[in-house]
Amino acid sequence: MKVEELTAKVLDANPNMDRYQLALAVAKRSDQLLNGATSKLSSKSKSIKAADLALMEIAEGLIVVSGFIDKE
Repeated sequence: MKVEELTAKVLDANPNMDRYQLALAVAKRSDQLLNGATSKLSSKSKSIKAADLALMEIAEGLIVVSGFIDKE
């Protein structure tokens, strides 16, 4: 999937999340992956960038994004 499709999938599934919050979640997960965390995806490809991998994990629901206050 393209980045735009993954982003739309996440935002559609989480109506209380905006693009800024998603970007923060992707950045945090990317940092974890770059610092040695193992991916929760079955993909073993090392050619996938950390940010793309983080977005894929969030889109598949393997990573739960929490800590944000619901919009009013």
